[in-house]
Amino acid sequence: MRLSGSAMRIAAAALSGLACPLAFAPFGLFWLAPITLAVLYGCWWGASARQAALQGFAFGLAMALTGVSWIYVSLNQFGNMPAPLAVAAVMVFAALMALYPTLVGGLQARIGPKSPALRAMLVMPSLWVLGEWLRGNLLSGFPWLYLGYSQVDTPLAALLPIAGALGVSLWVGLGAGALVAFVFLPGRSRLLPGAVLLGLVGSTALIQVPGFIQPAGEPINVALVQHNVSLSDKWQSHKADAIARDYLAESESVSGADLIVWPEAALPAYLDEIDPGFIARLRNHEADFLLGILAREALAPDAAYYNVALGIGDESVLYRKHQLVPFGEYLPIPGLLARILDYLSIPMSNFSPGPLPQPPMQLAGHPIGVSICYEDAFSHVINAALPQAQILVNLSEDAWFGDSLAPHQRLQMARARAIETGRPMIRSSNNGLSALIDAKGRVGTVAPQFVRSVVRGSVQPMGGTTPFVRWGNLPVLSLCGLLLGAGFWRRIRKGS
Repeated sequence: MRLSGSAMRIAAAALSGLACPLAFAPFGLFWLAPITLAVLYGCWWGASARQAALQGFAFGLAMALTGVSWIYVSLNQFGNMPAPLAVAAVMVFAALMALYPTLVGGLQARIGPKSPALRAMLVMPSLWVLGEWLRGNLLSGFPWLYLGYSQVDTPLAALLPIAGALGVSLWVGLGAGALVAFVFLPGRSRLLPGAVLLGLVGSTALIQVPGFIQPAGEPINVALVQHNVSLSDKWQSHKADAIARDYLAESESVSGADLIVWPEAALPAYLDEIDPGFIARLRNHEADFLLGILAREALAPDAAYYNVALGIGDESVLYRKHQLVPFGEYLPIPGLLARILDYLSIPMSNFSPGPLPQPPMQLAGHPIGVSICYEDAFSHVINAALPQAQILVNLSEDAWFGDSLAPHQRLQMARARAIETGRPMIRSSNNGLSALIDAKGRVGTVAPQFVRSVVRGSVQPMGGTTPFVRWGNLPVLSLCGLLLGAGFWRRIRKGS
């Protein structure tokens, strides 16, 4: 049976969405980001608003099903959700994520100029980036698979400290738009998109980042203790003491370190349950410590409790996690969704959020900006500690993702945060990809997954303020607004 033109476009959009996650870690086929987006733009070329919306949905659904397939691992393998229900949950989540490109497809046809070429070069890229921004902020946000992340190992990474990941996404979107216009237009009509392509490519060679940042003191020596504790063991109360003793023994054997970092919830207990003698032994060590633990305000059953990082230096200080994971650390709309927890076996799944901002911790002689796990996907959370912080540290528990794409994607996002801020990022994970990342996003040392190890190395503290830290996403969103305005003006002014 022969497919209709509309069905073929939907199929092309879906296949392009399936391929798009290959542009990200661990695959690293970065060139697929503009190519797959250009295929989607090509499907939108001349399509009605309804057709473009369906094509956007097909692209978004396929992209989400492949790119965030690790959600099934978290729900089924570690959350003990029955397989059929986990599959249904992933499908629903992917469909929700697909609504953003659906909206972009429909809107570009309705509000853009009637000229497909102008829509591709003005309206489609700006709406795409606004869609990414909306997805990263609406309903607590899910800023995963921004196209900008796929370019951290390309010359476009130089844009990150200036315009952030969304700024790189806009560059990719503009390149895709110019590419599809160049392919689809005849003869001399190709001159404009050709000039845009040459300008975009040439700009990557001309991008020079001025001295926004500079070294702040001497490098510090760091040790990351990765113990690869299984989740089945971690949350059994009778094993908590043994886990704590193992961390302590491993750390006390470390010499020459200025800072020793343990991962998120390394000690699966409340801070008030920890023997003061244990804390004293950490304080008496030559190194300062930063470790994950739990904290509560009181012993009452309804007391607020937090996922925290405990810094132990000249004095003890806490960072309370602000950006919590929906369903994993808190339940949105509890009156409506409380029954969902009946299918999950996620310990400590009703945390309270900490404030934002929180002051940097003074450890190893430097102010350190702390984040916990999921928070390093949110640039505004990381930027809240700047410019005071000279080093960034993220404590993670990636065991929830198993052997999936998520830990690799998370390391790629952490690298983007380091480049955006001009700060080294220390990433300590329980079961793998613990890493030392320099201020240019280069990974100096990384621990393999599912292996017990201690990562040793040094990081250079940095000072100064990048434009992205100073202005955030405002310049990029403003530019998107200008591009949209130009497209809309062209529609109402020229009718073409």
